[in-house]
Amino acid sequence: MSSVYGDITPRTAAFAAAKMLERALPSMCMSRFGQQQPIPKNKTNVVKFRRYNGFAPSTTALVEGVTPAADVINSTDVTATLAQYGRRVQISDVIADTHEDPVLSEYAEVMGEVAGQTMESVCYNVLKAGTNVLYSGSATSRITVAAKIDTSALNRAIRQLKRQNAKLITRMLAGTDKVGTAPIRPGYIAFCHPDLQTDLESLTETGGAKAFKTPSEYGSYTPLMPNEMGSYRDIRFLSSTLYAPWLAAATTTGSQSVILTNGGTGAGIGDVYPIIIVGMDAYATVSLAGANSVTPIVINPKPSDSDVLGQRGHVGFKMYSTACILNDAWMCRIECGVAQ
Repeated sequence: MSSVYGDITPRTAAFAAAKMLERALPSMCMSRFGQQQPIPKNKTNVVKFRRYNGFAPSTTALVEGVTPAADVINSTDVTATLAQYGRRVQISDVIADTHEDPVLSEYAEVMGEVAGQTMESVCYNVLKAGTNVLYSGSATSRITVAAKIDTSALNRAIRQLKRQNAKLITRMLAGTDKVGTAPIRPGYIAFCHPDLQTDLESLTETGGAKAFKTPSEYGSYTPLMPNEMGSYRDIRFLSSTLYAPWLAAATTTGSQSVILTNGGTGAGIGDVYPIIIVGMDAYATVSLAGANSVTPIVINPKPSDSDVLGQRGHVGFKMYSTACILNDAWMCRIECGVAQ
């Protein structure tokens, strides 16, 4: 019996890991649209991504009989270093012996949900630090934000991404614990907080026509995930409470009377919400040994030197994860308020 997983065999651990990932997947949005790069075990904790840069079009005709000079292709390297994350809960022998529910199994599933939220938070913290930033309304910085999201800001984001040749995303990590991708309707993917839903659904074009489509209006198209809020032109919006705003970040006088403050309404300083919009291959997520690998740990209550009467057991997980921005030009962040 392997000591890596506590009191469960590698076969049982593989089953538990699959169950954990199944529970984790609903929490994982960003982790399903970036490049997936697993690192084999016992190799390294650093992965390098290399992008070869192209050339401008050749508009000068060749001279007959003259060999053109050779160009040199430049490359850009991006590195990411894995970090280890984990969590554990304690279970008593009384609970294990007398409780009518399958406590160990339930605890393992809860740990899977925490693992998914951890992976998503790691990715979110990386992406929200991108340098390609736009602001709602007339704001020129985070502290001057005093307007909700509008079509003008979204149109600027789409125009900017297309100007940089950011490709529409056409696939995502399949919604199972298996390794693989699934095709989707091409589009840019936006990640934002659910507080933005009302403002997005109220978007209108010049003239007052409704600009935002909810999933129920997609017709033959299906939502990417249960938390898809809808779409505007080439952008599809996914929400999660993990994409938290910067509280009280808009400090310019006047913002407090227009946008939400500290998660509520009333006088104060406005909260600023990020909308992160990405194109294909804008970023990558990295795990150790397999897609989003999670190692479950289960230790039943049993006697030991530190627990002579065998009163304590443990359920937990550990994993290695990281994320990195591959091309800042293929993603952008809109910072806006949410209307009171």
